[in-house]
Amino acid sequence: MSDLSHENYNFQKIVFIVGALLLIIKFIAYFITNSVAIFTDAMESIVNVVAGGIGLYALYLSAQPADKSHPFGHGRVELISATVEGAMITVAGVLIIFEAVQDLMDPKEISSLDIGLLLIIFAAAVNFIVGTFAVRIGRKNRSIALEASGRHLRTDTLSSVGIIIGLSIVFAGSRLGHDLYILDPIIALAVGTFIIITGARVVKKAMDGIMDKADIEILEKTVACLNEHRSEAWIDIHNLRVIKYGSRLHIELHVTLPFDMTVTEMESENRLLHESVRSIFGNAVDLIMMPEPCKEFSCAHCTRECSARRSDFTEKMNWNVNTLSQGRQHAYGNRVVIWDLKER
Repeated sequence: MSDLSHENYNFQKIVFIVGALLLIIKFIAYFITNSVAIFTDAMESIVNVVAGGIGLYALYLSAQPADKSHPFGHGRVELISATVEGAMITVAGVLIIFEAVQDLMDPKEISSLDIGLLLIIFAAAVNFIVGTFAVRIGRKNRSIALEASGRHLRTDTLSSVGIIIGLSIVFAGSRLGHDLYILDPIIALAVGTFIIITGARVVKKAMDGIMDKADIEILEKTVACLNEHRSEAWIDIHNLRVIKYGSRLHIELHVTLPFDMTVTEMESENRLLHESVRSIFGNAVDLIMMPEPCKEFSCAHCTRECSARRSDFTEKMNWNVNTLSQGRQHAYGNRVVIWDLKER
């Protein structure tokens, strides 16, 4: 298990344990108050615990090394975990709306709201702290499962804040002799709708990963790294592909090298390329470099003196996300089609 995977797995344990403890606290608050809004919070905590368990297993499995059956490792299980978690969030939102509608038709009186509010405020604060750390660590270690768990906890916090504000109004109204209990199911309806939207977003992000959608942020970091550590021998780079498998990155790219370069020199450039990329992303990177010989039009971008030169050097190739993602070598003065990955 790599250091990144170990960190992800250990923090997911914290997410799971915290979720279980807060579940108990929220159901105590529900039984004390009989509030359907607090019931929605408790229902979402059930999803937190189940999803946390699924995420814990997913992070354990994704940390296992590549083997004969899974040559690219087990990182894709994180995407499956995030999809399941997003689906569960959405189902919880539907159940909450169903319960809220029933309560609208048959309103219930709320009791001991002061104690219930204190318990929910405490749970919301803990959720926000743990969720924020989970998102940060998930982003840093490129773990979509841990990031999904963190976003789920922060969503739970936002819904709790809405419940706290609404029930505080109900509590204040009851102290002033006003019956505002109708706000309880209305708050639950709003929270349920918000939870459904959040669940749909989690599912969409996971499906983007399953479909290998280009991650613009990682591509931009890769391009910046190549520009920073650019070797004079790298005449052109194209066909850049970056795929995430859990916390591991698989990078493929074609590099145009001078016509007269030896195999030994190519191996040296390959090693330099690996070291450059790992200086940015760490050791959790599998990089495949496909060397290609230069073409006649490549002379305009090459500073190396060789017997095969056909034209003078003009300028170095301008590398950015769009140009490096193209599937062919670039020719100076030729019109090339630029792919806008942000619209793909």
